[in-house]
Amino acid sequence: MASRKPNTDANTEQLKADLHHLTQTIEELVNATADDSRSNIKELRERAEKRLHDTRDRLEARGERLYGEARDSVRDQVDACDKYVHDNPWSSVGIAAAAGVVIGLLLGRR
Repeated sequence: MASRKPNTDANTEQLKADLHHLTQTIEELVNATADDSRSNIKELRERAEKRLHDTRDRLEARGERLYGEARDSVRDQVDACDKYVHDNPWSSVGIAAAAGVVIGLLLGRR
């Protein structure tokens, strides 16, 4: 079973940087609207839309990658559990019976 740990620190830093750039552009857009300079507003609006689109694309790609990693991790864990049960059937039956007894006792106390 391969042990894969996603690089969450790098993902977090990239997300912070993306949001910081987007925030800066939006603040520039808000400040530019005070001047009411039509060409300045149009330029900043285009930059804000481009950064918003880029950030959205990166977040979607990152979400798809994280989903894939989580799916692969769960699949690996299920495969490992299945292999353990096939290799140790009586231990698995004992563990399941013990878990059933504990759950039965907990539910019976209600």
